[in-house]
Amino acid sequence: MKRLSNGNEIREATGISGLDSVLGGGLTAERLYIVEGTPGTGKTTLGLGFLLAGAKLGQPGLYITLAETEKELLAVGATHGWSLDSISVLEMVPEEGLGDDQEQTLLHPSEVELGETIRAIMKKVDELQPVRLVIDSLSELRLLAQGPVRYRRQILALKHFFSTRRCTVLVLDDKSAAGSDLQLHSIAHGVIALEQALSGFGAQRRRLHVVKMRGMQYRGGYHDFEIERGGLKVFPRLAAAEHGVVFSDAAVSTGSTEFDALLGGGLAPGTATLLTGPAGVGKTTTLVQCMVAALKRGEKAAYFLFDERLPTLLKRSAALGLDLQPHIDSGALNIRAIDPAELSPGEFATEVREAVEQNGARVVAIDSLNAYLQSMPNEQFMVLQMHEMLTYLGQRGVVTLLILGMHGVTGDIRVDVDLSYLADTAVLLRFFEAAGEVRQAISVIKTRTFAHERTIREFKIGANGLRFSAPLTDFQGVLTGVPSFSGDGQTLLAGRPAGYS
Repeated sequence: MKRLSNGNEIREATGISGLDSVLGGGLTAERLYIVEGTPGTGKTTLGLGFLLAGAKLGQPGLYITLAETEKELLAVGATHGWSLDSISVLEMVPEEGLGDDQEQTLLHPSEVELGETIRAIMKKVDELQPVRLVIDSLSELRLLAQGPVRYRRQILALKHFFSTRRCTVLVLDDKSAAGSDLQLHSIAHGVIALEQALSGFGAQRRRLHVVKMRGMQYRGGYHDFEIERGGLKVFPRLAAAEHGVVFSDAAVSTGSTEFDALLGGGLAPGTATLLTGPAGVGKTTTLVQCMVAALKRGEKAAYFLFDERLPTLLKRSAALGLDLQPHIDSGALNIRAIDPAELSPGEFATEVREAVEQNGARVVAIDSLNAYLQSMPNEQFMVLQMHEMLTYLGQRGVVTLLILGMHGVTGDIRVDVDLSYLADTAVLLRFFEAAGEVRQAISVIKTRTFAHERTIREFKIGANGLRFSAPLTDFQGVLTGVPSFSGDGQTLLAGRPAGYS
């Protein structure tokens, strides 16, 4: 946490994880900013975190509360494990103002009270000379002003006063005024808006965006955030164009010679491979085999598991000769079981970035996109965010493996959303019926990197992972689920299919 200099201006780091990245380093010092949001969005937590970050730099901080008591603020700090001893608190709700003999209080607007409040604030600032100041909240000053003209003049007077005291000010606004307070936005140097919304199921989603910030570049758009023990944690919106690196595009093996041949040589770094098919056809096993091959090469991998329970995955993979536990123990494989009802899309994108940039993952697996879809507000946002994430992973030279489940078993099968155009390689896995058995077939539908096989192969899941047959050249209609045999009369799939390795 640093105080940055940008030319003749000083940047004050907010001390809030992710927010400084959104702001391009922090807030311009000695300016007045508005942090607005409905109750419960985290304004108080943000304000306290801002002051405590300054205290770590030796900067005096002052929190002026017009609504909450000092006891309530101390309780908020305690929930985050904070001690507020390093900052000063001015409580502007005096107990004597609550008596029956007091006609004028801060909760009952009057011209006298507004003047007294403003003078008390100025006096305390002159006394303590804080470098960082938080005023909570504007709604009380708005009520005391009784009118927009007087309210604007008082805010302008406060702004001028603070500028002469070389103080960086955050003014919190609970948006109790009807509509948007654009007059106040025009006065402030910058405005940060906090929002929260309930989804159909699961935890509420919180996000913020920078409404304005004069004289500095910032990352626009919405950014998810969470209120955790220790303060706010902001997950900056992913911008893929900022993360390109130089990498080798030489193909890497899937761990199967036959699968490599289907793909035209293997998996290319910087590409995304989409495995689609109905439930139980072998998508996860295929993904795990490709990932284990990378781990055996000495590469690191990250597996984001949305659908299956982690103990089930580990047990099933070990039974197929694809034991993941040794790689987990060595730190080469990081598996995160994710509940999409509790994880925001922005937080997920941040975890993917950390896996790649901090842990050095060269393979990223997402199982599955169907569950990831449920964490998005609607399909349009899901496609846009998925496109940005795949572009980011591609520019980092990562081999990305994605699973997209389909509805149905044979015949007409459907998918929630078609993402095949986002992937560089699309692999289709299907069930088909032959000789009284339900079999599994695999085919590469497209690849943008290599000249791939256009054949269809049968595969089986055995004790050593996947085994592939020779191309099914004597069958027609395998992908429909009910193929016809056009060979020389000998049943290809009677017993062990010909061509298995």
